[in-house]
Amino acid sequence: MVPEPSATTSATPSATSSPAATEPKPSYVKLAMRNMVRKRGQSLIHFALTLAATLGLLVGLAVTLG
Repeated sequence: MVPEPSATTSATPSATSSPAATEPKPSYVKLAMRNMVRKRGQSLIHFALTLAATLGLLVGLAVTLG
């Protein structure tokens, strides 16, 4: 059986929904950048540790293989 057009109300809530529901979800990069700005100190510490570890690895490999 086909429902009557007046029985379907799915079109009405979508037309009156909030504008936030129609916006696309933020991308992963945008969320990561927003989180990095909020936790600036922690991000800088992690960046410094990563940089030091990478440089240590490269120097270690150069000394060992060179």
